[in-house]
Amino acid sequence: MSDLEELAAEAFVYGFPMVFNLDEVSRFTREGMGSLPAAPFNRFSHATDLAGPKDTFVSVNNDTVYSIAQIDLSGGPLVLSVPDTAGRYYVFQFVDAWTNNFAYVGRRATGTAAGTYLLTGPGWSGDVPAGATRIPVPTTVASLVGRWACEGRDDLAAVRDLQRATGLEPLDPGTPPPAGLPEPHHEVSGTELRFFEKLRTWMRAFPPSATDQDYQRRFAPLGLLDDGDPYAAPSPDLERALTAGYREGKERVEHATTHGSSPEQNGWRLTYDAFNYNLDFFETGTLDSAQWVIQDRATARTVRAASARAGLWGNHAYEAAYAMTWNDGDGDPLDGARSYTLRFGTTPPVDAFWSITMYDLPDYYLVDNAIDRYSIGDRTPGLHYDHDGSLTLHLQPERPTDPAAAANWLPTPPGRFRPVLRMYQPRPAVFDGSYVLSPITRK
Repeated sequence: MSDLEELAAEAFVYGFPMVFNLDEVSRFTREGMGSLPAAPFNRFSHATDLAGPKDTFVSVNNDTVYSIAQIDLSGGPLVLSVPDTAGRYYVFQFVDAWTNNFAYVGRRATGTAAGTYLLTGPGWSGDVPAGATRIPVPTTVASLVGRWACEGRDDLAAVRDLQRATGLEPLDPGTPPPAGLPEPHHEVSGTELRFFEKLRTWMRAFPPSATDQDYQRRFAPLGLLDDGDPYAAPSPDLERALTAGYREGKERVEHATTHGSSPEQNGWRLTYDAFNYNLDFFETGTLDSAQWVIQDRATARTVRAASARAGLWGNHAYEAAYAMTWNDGDGDPLDGARSYTLRFGTTPPVDAFWSITMYDLPDYYLVDNAIDRYSIGDRTPGLHYDHDGSLTLHLQPERPTDPAAAANWLPTPPGRFRPVLRMYQPRPAVFDGSYVLSPITRK
C-alpha cells in the first residue's frame, strides 16, 4: 500500500466506531428498531418486550428490556430522573459519540433508590439543582442506554411501570430544539467516500479529548480536517487512496473482532477488556483504575473499533462481563448443522444474573426459532440441573428428544453462529482466574 492508502486505512479504524455509532443514533431517531419505536432526540424510546429477531442491532441482549434515549445537549442541560426499583437490577449506561462509556447509573453504580441527575454538555457552567448529581457529557450528542432486568412476559407490566416513572426533561423549559446530527454533504457518492465525509463532518461536530484531537492532525492529507467539501470531486490519487484504505481498514476491523488480544479459555474469548478503551472521561459509576483502562492508545483505538463492530453499546466488564466464542473446544467453527453441549460444573458467579445468547454471523443478530428462545440462563423457567448441581445446555437446531435436554435447549441458527455469555454484576472470581469456563463440545 502507498503511504496515503495506509493513512486512510488507519483513519478508517480510528473513525469507524463513531461513524457506525452515529449511523445507529440516526436510525433510532428516524426509524427505531424492532421493539423500540423511533423517538426524537431527548425523548426515551421504551421497548415493550424483550428483544427478538426484529431487533436488528449488533449483539442486542435478550435479558433486559431496553429504554434508550439519544440525547442532544446543544440547547442546554437535561434532567434524568429514575425511580426506586426496590432492588431490581437496572443500569443506565452513558455512551458518547466516540462510543466511550463515561458514566453509569443503576444498581451497581448508584443503588436502586430514586435519583435525579443533571446531564450537561461540553463547556457548561451553572448551578446544579438541589438533590441532583451532575454528569458532564463529553460530546454534545450521546446515547443513554437503559436496561431493566425482566423475568419474562409476566414481569413486563412491572418494567413498564418503571419506564413510565423515568423522566428526561430540559433543565430550562425554554430550551431551544436540539440541533441533531450535522448532515454530510449530499454531493458525495459511493460507500467509501461517504464514510470519510461522515467522519470529516462528525469529527468537527463532536471533538474527542485533547490528546485524540492531536492524533487527528495526522489525517490532514486525507482531507479530514478540511472546512470545505473535499470528497465531492476528489483527485484521482486521493479517491484511490480512500477507496483502498476503506477496504483495508474494514478488513482490519473484521480481523480484530476474532483475532484480538483477549485471552482465551477453552475456546471462549474473554473480552473483559473490550470496553476499557475510554482513557479520558470518568464520571458517575465508572472505575478509573489500571485494571479497567487500556494504557496504550494505539491498542485502545483498535479495541474500540472491534468492540463497536461486534458489540456496540456494550458495558464495561465490571457492569456486565462478556465472553464469546466462534469455535468449539476443539477449535472447529461452530455450525448450526451440528449439535453441541455446554456443561457448567458451577454456574457463573454473579451478583445479578447470567445468560447465554445465540447470534448468527456475520451480523450478530438474533435469529427466529420454533420456541421463541434466544437466550438461556439462571432465570430461564424449568431448567434441569443434574444431581451434582451441574447444568448441561444443549445447543442444536432441533429440539432434543430427551425431556431434560429439551428443557435446557438453546436453538442454533443455520450456518455459522456465535454465542455470548453475559454475567451481570460479576464477582471477582470471573476476573482473577479462579472461575474457568467449560468448552462447547460437539455431540
